[in-house]
Amino acid sequence: MNNVLVLMGGTSEEREVSLRSGKAVYEGLREAGYEVEALDFTPETIHRIKEISPDVVFITLHGKNGEDGTVQGYLELLGIPYTGSGVLASAVCMNKVITKKLCSFEGLPTADFQVIKKRGFNRDSFNPALLMEDFGLPLVVKPATQGSSVGTSIVRESKNIVPALELAFSLDEEILVEKFIAGTELTVTVLGKDSLKTLPVIEIVPKNEYYDYESKYMPGMSDHIIPARISEPEREKVEEISCKAYEAVGCRGYARIDLILDREGNPYILEINTLPGMTGTSLVPDAARAAGIKFPELLDFFVKMALEK
Repeated sequence: MNNVLVLMGGTSEEREVSLRSGKAVYEGLREAGYEVEALDFTPETIHRIKEISPDVVFITLHGKNGEDGTVQGYLELLGIPYTGSGVLASAVCMNKVITKKLCSFEGLPTADFQVIKKRGFNRDSFNPALLMEDFGLPLVVKPATQGSSVGTSIVRESKNIVPALELAFSLDEEILVEKFIAGTELTVTVLGKDSLKTLPVIEIVPKNEYYDYESKYMPGMSDHIIPARISEPEREKVEEISCKAYEAVGCRGYARIDLILDREGNPYILEINTLPGMTGTSLVPDAARAAGIKFPELLDFFVKMALEK
């Protein structure tokens, strides 16, 4: 039986969620029969990976310095197989601006957007009317490289545009402003590499205004409706677009694609998560359960996919 090292924690804004994901994965892998060791991954503990020399690393890091290709690159140098996507796909999907540009190039539906850089931004000279002219209200402001909706704002009044930009700039050098699309929030888990499989489409109904950090990780703050309350043609379209996005950025193993289905039944890609959460409130384990796949079985599949690379 292979020896698996679970990387958890990290240094990003999502550290606490990563620790919870790591704990769940550690226990699930043990239940699946693996020899498992867990490591709270920080700059001070990185040397331990080489010392432990596992057969495979299960990455449950979220956010910067974990989900963004950096750890994946280090493991490539060490020659240690790991779960999830490779360096390039991880880096691309962590950056919402690059993901949007790539989806647009591939002809995949995504909301109209504009990129604003921190360099040159001046709150006193910035004219919010220009954004309202392009996108109307409400509009969405997101830091380019934060996960779990950290720093994201839905702006409904012009006076709140600059504060939303400043919040996003406090976390990132580059931010994304998007047209707000009202509709049904959906997520699709895609599995595999050459032959792709999708788990049941989940409809997300957050208790808050949108699927924010609290809605994602606090029990009872969102409902996961499986199967999603959409028509069969809509489901097929959502699954097809999700698989195309997965392939377009070069994902492998597994990823979760978040979308919004507007009131006319048109899906739009919001983002691609290459290391989605594995906590008790997370979407991927929920989708697997709906497909009749127990959590230890799901983790076993991820490990075997990593070893096949």
